[in-house]
Amino acid sequence: MSDGRIIVIGGGAAGMMAAGQAAARGAEVILIEKMNRLGSKIAISGKGRCNLTNAGDIADFVKFYPGNGKFLYASLKEFDNQQLIEFFQQYGVKTKIERGGRVFPETDEAEAVVKALKRFLAKTGVKIILGKTVKELILEEKRNGIGLRLTPNREVLKADAVIVATGGVSYPGTGSTGDGYLFAEKVGHKVINPLPSLVPLRTLEQWPKELKGLALKNVEASIWVDGVRKDKEFGEMLFTHFGISGPVILTLSRIASNALQTKKKVEVKINLKPALTTEQLDLRLQRDFNKYHNKQLKNSLEDLLPKSIIPIIVRLSEIQPEKIINQLNKEERKRLCRLLQELSLTVTGTLGMGTAIVTSGGVDVKQINPTTMESRLIKGLYWAGEVIDVDGITGGYNLQAAFSMGYKAGKAAAEYIISTA
Repeated sequence: MSDGRIIVIGGGAAGMMAAGQAAARGAEVILIEKMNRLGSKIAISGKGRCNLTNAGDIADFVKFYPGNGKFLYASLKEFDNQQLIEFFQQYGVKTKIERGGRVFPETDEAEAVVKALKRFLAKTGVKIILGKTVKELILEEKRNGIGLRLTPNREVLKADAVIVATGGVSYPGTGSTGDGYLFAEKVGHKVINPLPSLVPLRTLEQWPKELKGLALKNVEASIWVDGVRKDKEFGEMLFTHFGISGPVILTLSRIASNALQTKKKVEVKINLKPALTTEQLDLRLQRDFNKYHNKQLKNSLEDLLPKSIIPIIVRLSEIQPEKIINQLNKEERKRLCRLLQELSLTVTGTLGMGTAIVTSGGVDVKQINPTTMESRLIKGLYWAGEVIDVDGITGGYNLQAAFSMGYKAGKAAAEYIISTA
């Protein structure tokens, strides 16, 4: 057996934090990453800017994780957003706060976050192995140890504790290909079916393609499953060649992803004027129509809507575009009003794991001790990050969860091997 050795599998946010925290407490730590570089997913996060956390009150964070947020209480309490910001400042990354409390590096460079974590690993003396894949965990029945078989030469490494931080299956090009789920199932852990979350949505309707690139701010999008509204979000959205995207759509996508698995009807309804009641919007339309009473309908909505969406709205209203405003009847005006506040789209699918920001699903939290991140089934086996069935909304919450879980796992694993030495 090794003398106080911890092996961390996965060189992402959770894995690097776990490795450094364990090494800082005196453990011999080996970090194994299958890619030829560390932090591949961090480097592309936030469109290359890395939204590393959120500046909001940490006490409110749990509600921003629709996937098992309560599991994170202990991790977030021990290593919160302010501690994370201070950690990165210590390693040379100054931060700034943007809309919605999103925290970014001042330089807008995700690579700065990766470099800071590498400095942390170097300072704490973590040994790094790149370009090797762990194929399986080997439990040693007679001794409290765990082996790992690596490829391509089937080399076996042994450890007193192992931290699995292999990520989910989103952005597989960064190395997140579900390896951790295979490890989990082989050693008896339950894996909740992984699904894409924070992912753009495909729509049955083709008209979004005509609006490709149009971003709408201050809209309200609601998601409906079999005719029942499940949630709503306010903010920004984007039309694309395949359907819809943008922050509010990504947040709602988790519900869509789950409902589509059971063949339920999923719709997104967009309220283009959420600040107005139906009555107020009707009065607004009447004012605009009085102003443009001699114009055609297609030329009378520019005070109300972006120019590119007007032809779509007119077409969907089934009112003749050339109809003169003063010839519109009350029912036609009411129809326009409804359309502006309930612009409906049928969701046929997601854009898939290749574009999902996070994975919903993973290793069942019921089989992990949230105060240590240790497996409830196997002593010395720890889990951290997206490999676990925990996921949050956009805004820096998912990276904060990964760093907090990594901190917790690294610290607990080090304490475990010290106590059993």
